[in-house]
Amino acid sequence: MAPIVAIIDYGSGNLRSAAKALEKTSGELGGKVIVTSKPSALSSASHIVLPGVGAFPDCRRGLETVDGMIEALADQVYDRGKPFLGICVGMQLMAERGLEHGDTPGLGWIAGNVVPITPTDPTLKIPHVGWNNLFLSTRAHPVLARIKNGAHAYFVHSYHLKARESTEVLAETDHGGPVTAIVGRDNMIGTQFHPEKSQRVGLQFIESFLEWRP
Repeated sequence: MAPIVAIIDYGSGNLRSAAKALEKTSGELGGKVIVTSKPSALSSASHIVLPGVGAFPDCRRGLETVDGMIEALADQVYDRGKPFLGICVGMQLMAERGLEHGDTPGLGWIAGNVVPITPTDPTLKIPHVGWNNLFLSTRAHPVLARIKNGAHAYFVHSYHLKARESTEVLAETDHGGPVTAIVGRDNMIGTQFHPEKSQRVGLQFIESFLEWRP
């Protein structure tokens, strides 16, 4: 079945580059991509993507300003089980809360908080910017089937999702200590890195996501 991908437009996130990467792969699979701010559009999608850049509270407020979007996400993703991908702050919003500039509630899909990266090496800079390795957990996941342990992905962030359940951390990277790179449970997966900026590894990840039927 050809994928129909809904990318949520809520005034945050590099929608153009994310849409281009998803359009390339979706087109090869005979599908299509819709960038939308309409909650009703999620009902006709097979896959849902929530991008995000900037500060956690700003992204949360942006999502709240789209009337009915949080409720539509809960219905289509949490209740109906459609494949979901959160990218960067979109992934962080899956958490219970973010601690950037105060205490802000997340969607509550992954138990844990979004906390500052705290490198043990004081010479390492924050934000964590650039290419870094992905160290996969021992838990196999179909969306990671094409990704080799140690593969490089592109990161830009100062905070990461500290999950309460280790089984929901699918990959970490290292920046003066372990930093969450991929989380997932059930029909949901999220990447702290940017697949759309991660070249071949990113496209392999996107292809596996669009083929995913949890």
